[in-house]
Amino acid sequence: MTAIAAPADKHTQSEGPSLTTLNLKGYPMNWDQIEGKWKEMTGNVKTKWGDLTDDDIAEVNGDREALEGKVQAKYGKTKEEAKKEVDDFMNEQ
Repeated sequence: MTAIAAPADKHTQSEGPSLTTLNLKGYPMNWDQIEGKWKEMTGNVKTKWGDLTDDDIAEVNGDREALEGKVQAKYGKTKEEAKKEVDDFMNEQ
């Protein structure tokens, strides 16, 4: 009897979407989608960055660079650190 090899895993490190680019439901999330549902996202933004005021969040109004700027200013982050935090936030959505 000849042994049959199990099929190779469809997702290796070099192919397929990275888990960091998927939302919790397993679908890719991009910033356009976040902008489109910004009002729904404000609760998540407040949970992630509790020092941001309602006015700060209203000023951001779905603008990624504005959010990065607010995070940078409120938390004393570098531009790169703020960008990474926003990237991480986006990937969690």
